[in-house]
Amino acid sequence: MVFSPLTQQDPKKEGDAHLLECAKKSLEAVLGETSKKIDPLFLKNRTLTVTCANSEIARELREAQEEIVVEINKMLDQDEVDRIRYLL
Repeated sequence: MVFSPLTQQDPKKEGDAHLLECAKKSLEAVLGETSKKIDPLFLKNRTLTVTCANSEIARELREAQEEIVVEINKMLDQDEVDRIRYLL
């Protein structure tokens, strides 16, 4: 059985953390104060899933989705996200 040292980080987890941080910054850049009520959760099949506080925020997110996706991909320097899925 092989054990990895505790100081060694899983590259996938580091990448996920970086993506979620870029998503938060992009949401803030596009939506301003409203972004504080949106929490990015995970990326699966090029779809970023986020939680929203209410349906009004979900509507704003839907309207700005294209701009947010472009901003996230620009921060990542690659096309990782195609769309945003939101949960209330």
